[in-house]
This record gives sequence, structure tokens and C-alpha cells, in this order.
Amino acid sequence: MAGGAASREGLDTFPKLLIENARVRGTRPASREKDLGIWQTWTWADVAQEIRTLALGLKTLGVERGDTVCVCGDNRPHLYWSMTAVQAIGGIPVPVYQDSVADEMHYIYEHAEAKFAVVENQEQVDKLLEIKDRLPALKQVIYNDTRGMLHYDQDFLNSYADVQEMGRKYDQDNPDFYEASVNQSTGADTCTMLYTSGTTGRPKGVILSFSNMILTAQNNIDLEGLNDHDEMLAYLPMAWIGDNIFSIAQSYVSGYCVSCPESSDTVLEDLREIGPSYFFAPPRIFENVLTTAMIRIEDAAGIKQWMFRYFMDVAKRVGLDILDGKPVPLGSRLLYALGNLLIYAPLKNVFGLSKIRLAYTGGVAIGPDIFIFYRSLGINLKQIYASTEASVFITIQRDGEVDPDTSGKPAIGVDVRIEDDGEVMFTGPGVFQSYYKNEQATRETKTDDNWVHTGDAGYFDDNGDLRIIDRSKDVGKLNNGAMFAPNFVENKLKFFPHIKEAVTFGHGRDQVTAFINIDLESVGNWAERKNLAYSGYTDLAGQPPVYDLIQECVEQVNRDLAEDPNLSSSQISRFLILHKELDADDGELTRTRKVRRNIVAEKYGELIEALYSDKTHMLVEAVVTFEDGRTDTVKADVVICDTLTNSPASAAAAE
Repeated sequence: MAGGAASREGLDTFPKLLIENARVRGTRPASREKDLGIWQTWTWADVAQEIRTLALGLKTLGVERGDTVCVCGDNRPHLYWSMTAVQAIGGIPVPVYQDSVADEMHYIYEHAEAKFAVVENQEQVDKLLEIKDRLPALKQVIYNDTRGMLHYDQDFLNSYADVQEMGRKYDQDNPDFYEASVNQSTGADTCTMLYTSGTTGRPKGVILSFSNMILTAQNNIDLEGLNDHDEMLAYLPMAWIGDNIFSIAQSYVSGYCVSCPESSDTVLEDLREIGPSYFFAPPRIFENVLTTAMIRIEDAAGIKQWMFRYFMDVAKRVGLDILDGKPVPLGSRLLYALGNLLIYAPLKNVFGLSKIRLAYTGGVAIGPDIFIFYRSLGINLKQIYASTEASVFITIQRDGEVDPDTSGKPAIGVDVRIEDDGEVMFTGPGVFQSYYKNEQATRETKTDDNWVHTGDAGYFDDNGDLRIIDRSKDVGKLNNGAMFAPNFVENKLKFFPHIKEAVTFGHGRDQVTAFINIDLESVGNWAERKNLAYSGYTDLAGQPPVYDLIQECVEQVNRDLAEDPNLSSSQISRFLILHKELDADDGELTRTRKVRRNIVAEKYGELIEALYSDKTHMLVEAVVTFEDGRTDTVKADVVICDTLTNSPASAAAAE
């Protein structure tokens, strides 16, 4: 046992690990789900039986070894089980982003040549019915939630429960088939296929083996000491590699329990109830949680606001050293303990992070101030550098060596090198097998000796920690020759709770400019306190007091940038607040909320040029897409605002 994990000998697939977990920890909780306000729990023995019957039911329906099966829906135990069930009979699960529109789903289903689908509910069935005529390979669809499905009589639709019943009958007639099928697969076989977010084009299908996933999971478990008493909340998209490692691979290898929230709207409430010990969230989640907390502080009584600010100053002075086990004077420790009683512990309870012993963030860089805020509360939040092609972990910050500006040292078994042009490359046990039906992209990304091009620019600091600057393709130069790293500047802007999204421009230009999306909840709360009436996002975004509010944030970023001689030229000279929120449904963001820069640049080219002209406003209109597929046209008079910039020598004086 390593870190409470089962030995890997012979346990080289998830179905094999499942059988072992049912044997050695059959009575321990494996899955939880909140339904109608009540938490339901399944032990490892329960889960093993659920998966066995589903796998044999899928076999009865016609799933053969090598078939691809798409899985789509919110985080639900039954959907996680379906992935292992598919693997148990030699199939390949392909999770799909549940908020994808029908046309996006069509591309994945068609490209993956999916013959079967397991989906959550009526909503996902309706999307498939919309595109079914264009998917001749798709034979059968299995749905879990029967609500609203009474009058759906298509012969290719099957309820999850009915498929399991087929499996029970098959098991009675073929009692030895399941174990024989499980044992037929090995670690070298394909475990899953995950599609990239498609930042620059069509998503690519990343093929990962069982060994990729299991060895990566095991190495991280050994590093962090995870065991079967830990608990994880599964709320991120099942199609994302992180969820596959945290909610499936590490759970199967270590034996810890994975809990699913009732809905996306109740995640924070369910997080508080479960109190997980292990947690991952991308920066936007930590930003949103902090924004919600700051809104509540602004609405609190004056004495509570004073206490919050006073003890947060204490936390920033000594909280990081206490968390890292460094020497701290007794008086400061006592003051921090008082702050924990009055502020930190209640705040962590509100966040649902009271029991956290390990938390990760990654995907994009997190603002240093946000990162320090959480760590100063005593939350062991660490940054990782990850990718789908690595089965997640490339670098991980080590306990006691956490620097907000780095992503840590290489993960166990991983080697990282920096090319002459600054690009980060890696190799290790998690390196993907190939891109499905795309040999050219595979050759361009992975070398013959198994090193992977990340497309990111970075360097190692004096402590051997990796610092990521930006995407290599996004790093540019201003006309004065100074480096322009848009993602770095955008992350500094998004630290402010009033700014939800930012897109900066500057490559090949004399100066840097920015699009800003305000955070409707945060700015709306601010507007209500100011008795500022508004009818919606577009109305609020165009109001002069809101521009003044955002200008203060931008000019603070400029003062920070002026202190860095390498980035002082990246100060923002002009900005505008977009008349609409950037949205994945409109193609402006990926499903993981990464900006599609080429689409934004093409779609809002006139606004970009206006930023580099002498215009002070511009009349615009845009088509927006709602969740139900309806569209509407938004018209607005977008204001363009000049900002104060500083020379490096005058930055301090501008404070």
C-alpha cells in the first residue's frame, strides 16, 4: 500500500481496480449523490455490482470491444459508472461537455464514430434527437433520468434501469463472462478519449491508455499522501481531463469517495455539507467564491468590515509562514489564532473548505493576490501546471515551497525542459497515445522520443520551479520591441471582483488596449448600494459610474505593471466595457471558458480598431445566443475610455 492506495501489480485497468476495491474496502463509501435534498451513498461493493449489471446490459445491446460510447450529462454517479462499464467490456468512453449545443455535439459524435450514447436526461436526449439523422453510426441511446421521457417511444431509446435489468439476465446465463472480459484488457489498452477545448480550431480527440491514467494518479497519490479516507466533490465537466483524474482515476487507485452535487446551482451549498478534504478548482471558481464573499463583506456592518480587514492584514503577514511551518513570533501566532476564531474559520466554512487538507488550482494562472488570500486563511492551496496530453500533472508545487508566481517542480516521473525559443516541453508516464484520426497533429505535438510540445512559454527560476509566461503563440511584441504577454495582463485585471473577463491587444501595436466584461453580480451589488438603476448587463455596462469603477481597477493594474521593467510597456492605455458577455454559446469562449482570441478579434475587429483611433464611443449591435438556442440582437453605444499610465520610475509616486 502506498498512500493508502492498492498495489498496482496486476491492477492495470479501472475495472480491475474496481473489483479489488470491492474486495478490500467493500463497505467503505465510494460514491455519493444529493437528490431531492437527500444524500445517497453507495459503497465500493454497491458500485461494483451497479457497474457489472450495466456493463452486461450494454453487451446485450450490442456494444463490442473497441466501440466508442459517448457519455454526457452533469456529474452523476451513474454516468461515472457507465464509463467503467464501457471499459469492462472493452469499449472506449468518450465524455462530452454537457452544455454543448447540438452542432458541437454532432462534431464529437461523428468524429469519434460513436455507436452508443449514455446520457443523463431528457435535455441531452433532445439534443441527440435533433442530430440523430446526421449520425448514421449511432445505434442506441441510454438515458438515466426518466422524468419527461414517458412519451418518447423511439426504438433506439433505452432507460438505464432497463439496460441494467438486461445485464442481470445476461449475468445469470453467462456468469463467467464479466470477469473474463475485464481480464482481457491491459494497461496498454485505450482507457478513454477526451476532446480538447478547441481554443484555436476543431477539438482534437486525445487518446489515453489505462497506464497513462493509473500511473499518473498513483504518482500524485504517493506525493500527497492521499488515501481512502479522503473525499472529493465532483462538479467540473466530466469531459475535462482533470475530472477524469480527480473523480475517477485517483478515486479508483486510492479508494476515496467521490460526491456529486444536486445541481450546478447548489455546488457551494453541497460543498459545505460534504466538507471534502481534497479539492480542485480552476481560478475562475476561486475568483467567483471570493467575489461572493467580498459582496457579503461590503453589505456587513461597519464593525464587521473593520474586523475583516484587520485580521486579513494579520493573515497576509503571518498566515503563509504558519501554513508552511516556518517560525512565527508567539504574539503573532496568538493574534492569528484569534483571527481564525473570528474570521478565517467562519469564512472557510462559508466557502465549504473547512476540512481541506489539499487543494489545487490550474488550467490558467491564478492572480497572486487571490492565491495568497486563500493560503493566508490556512487553506493548503497549490498550483499545478497541467494538460490533457499529460493526463493532468506536469508540475506541482511542493509543501513548504509554494511561490504564487510559479507552478512548482515536475511531478513524480515527469521531466520538463525549456527549448531555445522558450517553449516548455515534457515527457512522463501520462503522455498521450495520439490524437484520434489526426496523425499530422500527433507528429507536430509529440516527438518520436515521447516529448510533448505544450505551446507555452516559460522558464525555471533559481529554486527549480517552473514559471509560465503565456501561450507561446500569444506572446508578442509591441512596436517598441517590449514583450507583450496578454494572458498575464488579463489575469491581473481579473483579480478584481468587478471584472469577470478581459481580452487585451498589443502585438504589433504602439500600446496595449483591453476589452472588459464586468461581473454582473459584483457590479450589480455595487450599483444597488449606490442606488444606480439598471435593466440588465448592457445597460449597466454602459453607465458612466461603472466606467469610473473599472478605470480605477485598470489604473491599479497599470501601477503594478510599471513596477516590472519587463512589463511596464504593457500598461493599458485605453479600454472599453463590452456590451455583452463573452459566451461559449456564441463561440467566443471554449467550454472551459478560455478565450478564443481569433474569433474575438474577427468578431469585434471594428471595436479593436476604434481602441487604436481617436474615437470616444461607437455604436454597435451583436447577436447573442441563449441557452435554449434562441437569439436576440443587442444594440449599444460603447464608450472608449483613456487611462493613466506610469513610467517605471514614477510608479510608487502614483500610489
